[in-house]
Amino acid sequence: METSRESEEPASESLEEAYRVQVEEAVRRESERRIQEAHDPDEIARLETLSLVELSKSESPELIPALMARLGPVRAALDGHGGGLVVSESRIEDTTGGEHISLILDLDGACVSCGAAPGTLQGIQDDLLMDPEVIEVRFNSGMLEWFDDLQREFVLKHGGVTFV
Repeated sequence: METSRESEEPASESLEEAYRVQVEEAVRRESERRIQEAHDPDEIARLETLSLVELSKSESPELIPALMARLGPVRAALDGHGGGLVVSESRIEDTTGGEHISLILDLDGACVSCGAAPGTLQGIQDDLLMDPEVIEVRFNSGMLEWFDDLQREFVLKHGGVTFV
């Protein structure tokens, strides 16, 4: 019996992984479709080429659209729920690799009270950290007031993001 159980576990794990990859791909495709429907692809491409460091230095109103353009599937969720990013603070840091931007962000719109906010925050952080100019993404600790005690405890323990 032990041999049978051992041989089932890898097949089960393999099936889980295959399902996870399939669902992830479906979510990515649907997100891209929704983003393309709601936003001009040429404008997204233009915003993606802008330097976040330069936009921050000049206090350009295009900083938030440029940040949003860098988001993956989480952008579709933000758009779909009337949410968006708010830059509480952006700081330029000189590093050995040049100038980089450190961000403290907030959310607005319906995302403020959403139960999925912990996953949204991590998605935002992960997507923005993929940009070579972004060195750090943190979130305004005032956001923690949106959550009830259980949600707050969960996001602090398992959210994978930092609040300041």
